Amino acid sequence: MKVQCGRIIVLGVLIGISIWCGLAAGQISPQQLVDGLKNPSRWLTYSGDYNGQRYSPLTQITPSNAQQLTVQWAFQTGVPGRFEAVPVVIDGIVYVTGPANRAWAIDARTGRRIWSYQHEVPEKPGTSVNRGFAVLGNKLYMTTLDSHLVALDMKTGNVVWESVMDDYKRGYYATMAPLVVKNEVIVGIGGADEGTRGFIDSFDAETGKRNWRFWTVPEPGSPGSETWTGNAWEHGGGSTWLTGTYDPELNLIYWGTGNPAPDLLGSVRAGDNLYTASVVALDADTGKLRWHYQFTPHDTHDWDAVQIPVLADINAGGARRKVLMLANRNGFFYTLDRTNGKLMVAKPFVQTTWAKEIGADGRPVELEPTGIRRLSIPQRACFTSRPARPARPIMHGSRISSKIEISSAAPEETQAAVPAPCVPLIR
Repeated sequence: MKVQCGRIIVLGVLIGISIWCGLAAGQISPQQLVDGLKNPSRWLTYSGDYNGQRYSPLTQITPSNAQQLTVQWAFQTGVPGRFEAVPVVIDGIVYVTGPANRAWAIDARTGRRIWSYQHEVPEKPGTSVNRGFAVLGNKLYMTTLDSHLVALDMKTGNVVWESVMDDYKRGYYATMAPLVVKNEVIVGIGGADEGTRGFIDSFDAETGKRNWRFWTVPEPGSPGSETWTGNAWEHGGGSTWLTGTYDPELNLIYWGTGNPAPDLLGSVRAGDNLYTASVVALDADTGKLRWHYQFTPHDTHDWDAVQIPVLADINAGGARRKVLMLANRNGFFYTLDRTNGKLMVAKPFVQTTWAKEIGADGRPVELEPTGIRRLSIPQRACFTSRPARPARPIMHGSRISSKIEISSAAPEETQAAVPAPCVPLIR
């Protein structure tokens, strides 16, 4: 790993920022993170503040004058790949991460690079993207492709501490922007499609010591383990690769979880497969599960629920309610009571062909598939360090169980035969 200062190295960035302060970066306190966008010149978290609404109160740029914006500078990083990060902006400095474990501090007025950082890239990483920094005090926090959590000095980009989340050689990788809560750095993990078991970790912001871990797939004997069969839980998926939200008053962290694994082959993991395709509410101090809601029980469509839980206080039923809202990949928009996870309402926001509605018990009322041919496949899945990638079949209707459903209009010769004795993950 190394820090470079001086040589400009890709990000074509266009940023419109209201700058109130000088270049000297001040320390960020836990209370300032709670206050969020009360100082609208700063953007301190992945979603701007803890509620996940991503709404800036700045008023200088409006629909009527947006067409007057012009490019003032462009910062070239020299790094190929996709940029998916949300910058942290503090007192006129933009802190941004990029592909291949890279990061930069940039003067927002001029586009001048202040420092750059690069963490070593592992061999054959699961992806190349990174989604951004978290900040507390004088430190910035980022996850890496080899499943590390790194704390950098905000002024210099030098490494303060580095902690291992898990062994990347087992298929784990980390891309999400951490979430700082009090003196904790909360992080999630990727790698479900490599046959891993998902988790959410908390690390001490000063020392990098792990405080707690919540497994999104419970081990035998733990609550929720009855929703798995055999040893399927060992490779059950449930990645946590997008940043969650936080309610300081309830002291609850809300985090979406990914699809179970293997994603399309449900016959090897009978049951609802908790806590995948769910949102979980965790006690911020202990990581203990307070409640959960599963959007798609026994998901066989790759409908992970990692979307950012949006928090709001609204009037409903003649009372003020604390709610959590999430537009899920299964086509339904959900509003939950975030104090207890109870469903308030769920309505489709697109045409849905797999479920008629979400019932009063919170479970989907599924539709029977029509006009579907089924292709039998062996009922054993295999996990490799790099799964094969056959052509994805066309999916319609309900879940797969032991068969893959393909469109009746698809010619048989377009579906490649799957060799026994195991079926590669289709991803």
